[in-house]
Amino acid sequence: MTRSIAVVGAGAVGATAAFDLALRDAEVTLYERDEVAGGSTGRAAGVCYDAFAEDVDAEIAGDAVERFRTFDGHGEFEFHECPYVWLAREGDERRAEAIREGVPRMQDNDRTVLLLEPDLLANRFPAVAHEDVAVAAVAGAAGYTDPGDYARLLAVMAKRKGAELRTDAAVSVQTDPPRVDGEPYDAVLVAAGAHTKSVLADAGLSIAMKPYRVQALTNDANYDGPMVYDATGGFYLRPHADGLLAGDGTETVEADPDDYDRTADADFETDLPHSAAERVDATGDLVDSWAGLCTATPDRDPLVGELADGVYVATGFQGHGFMRAPAFGERLALEMLDADDEHDRTWVEAFDPTRFDGDEEFEIVEGMLPEERVD
Repeated sequence: MTRSIAVVGAGAVGATAAFDLALRDAEVTLYERDEVAGGSTGRAAGVCYDAFAEDVDAEIAGDAVERFRTFDGHGEFEFHECPYVWLAREGDERRAEAIREGVPRMQDNDRTVLLLEPDLLANRFPAVAHEDVAVAAVAGAAGYTDPGDYARLLAVMAKRKGAELRTDAAVSVQTDPPRVDGEPYDAVLVAAGAHTKSVLADAGLSIAMKPYRVQALTNDANYDGPMVYDATGGFYLRPHADGLLAGDGTETVEADPDDYDRTADADFETDLPHSAAERVDATGDLVDSWAGLCTATPDRDPLVGELADGVYVATGFQGHGFMRAPAFGERLALEMLDADDEHDRTWVEAFDPTRFDGDEEFEIVEGMLPEERVD
């Protein structure tokens, strides 16, 4: 029997789920309040890697990287293979120890990851300053892309498989049975980024999630080195068509997804290029800057799965949502179709959205290293 499924949110996760559902002959309607990739996905950095120490995270991230490679070259989507380096500076013992302890665990999960002491970092990546580095690591299964191109490709592919795309559609979700604007479906997936909480609240469902603001910029520096995350400095950078893309952090206050400042702060535009230029040989003039939203949970793990009878959710990715979207979207599609005999289903329990009551008080904290996970 053909199942009818609504997906609310045409970002990376929602568009992937819609494609994987349509691929398996479900009747799919993909709703988007703006345009495809018009929210958090379109403002994401596009950094992708599989360097996670927890086995369930490593499996999902590894599957995602492989799917990015599979989709490379379709339409305008390109996945650029590029090593991912993360480091801790001298004096930052907590993060340095986390790297040293995390790398062997990643290797146990068959991740292509190497520990880099400062001299080895200098030899392998001479464009990266190493004088103040305590320890670094590099992930080989990594790359970068344009998140908007990815979401648009998957939405087009979903339509080609028969999915209906409805843009400029700010919808309401109802439960028992699952409905969108009163239209009944066998299942509904809400993957609306920072708006997920309010969409579900209107349906009488609460989740423990808070949106928070992050910033990024591009400049015309001539940079073709590795992607770098300076964990001590709290910023990342990667090659970009303009030259260099860099971003940082976490505003540790909850943001209103309907009323937040989408422009970057003046201090950010001044300070981050200076920090980036101290880490890599890349100095240039500002080309563009912006702010977007990420989503946090009490334990910094996402909320992915069935929240109520026939209502599924995907949010709370703590800045790691886009890079895992190809894998999470597929898993959610198979879960909603009760057809997943392809994957280890450990993720169902690990990211179960009902593990919280939905009214928990918690602090938004700085983004975590790839190998860190709160138990």
